Amino acid sequence: MIGYIFAIFVGITLGLIGAGGSILTVPILVYVMKMDAVTATGYSLFVVGVTSLIGAGRYFIKKEVDLKTVFLFGVPSIFSAIIVRALIVPGIPLVFFRVGSFYFTKNIFLLVLFAVIMILASINMIKPQAKIQLEKWPGLPLIMITGIVVGIITGLVGAGGGFMIVPALVLFLNLPMKKAIGTSLLIITLNTLFSFAGGLSHSFIDWEFLLSFTSLSVVGIFIGFALSSRISGIKLKPVFGWFILVMGLYIIIKELFLY
Repeated sequence: MIGYIFAIFVGITLGLIGAGGSILTVPILVYVMKMDAVTATGYSLFVVGVTSLIGAGRYFIKKEVDLKTVFLFGVPSIFSAIIVRALIVPGIPLVFFRVGSFYFTKNIFLLVLFAVIMILASINMIKPQAKIQLEKWPGLPLIMITGIVVGIITGLVGAGGGFMIVPALVLFLNLPMKKAIGTSLLIITLNTLFSFAGGLSHSFIDWEFLLSFTSLSVVGIFIGFALSSRISGIKLKPVFGWFILVMGLYIIIKELFLY
């Protein structure tokens, strides 16, 4: 029941700041719902994908989605996410090494990697955003490389990568913040849902649970939209960043030192 309540907060976070959904989803599924990391990262892709789709639709109606950027940024990101989820994740060894009674397993590897991503995301949320204006696009190769990196992260740990996409769109392409968030949500939607589909052949899916959890997350994003007119997402972002930082450090300590 607690996990289902937290599902609502996943949506609220996406509705308020346009990112952070997967940062909450994976820990909820692992530590509250008691799933293994591979299953949790896979389920996170679906939850965040569907929830982000609702958010992207809202921005699209308001004409705050740049479809050209979605294509240039999203295509390499989608392909790398699918390849990682379908081919690399299943090939990760179940046990990397052993030190005494400690086994560094695939589950621990994915959770620690996810925690590192959380910490990087938290730093991005906490620090003031640099105001950089470019006269022109930084070039297609740089945009595609950023997309590939986001796709790899999405495929490995089930994170949508919004904390990387939004700053990249603002700094590299000079998109206004609202359009960057709307464009990011559509990119996240495509990344996560295609990546989820890429791993279906290697997974058993409890659709009843997954659809229930996702439905509550969708309810949450509408609550987030309603709150966004009263609460500043920009002011809330650093607070959420500190929360994510603490969670990331907790996961590392728990998985590596409290086994």
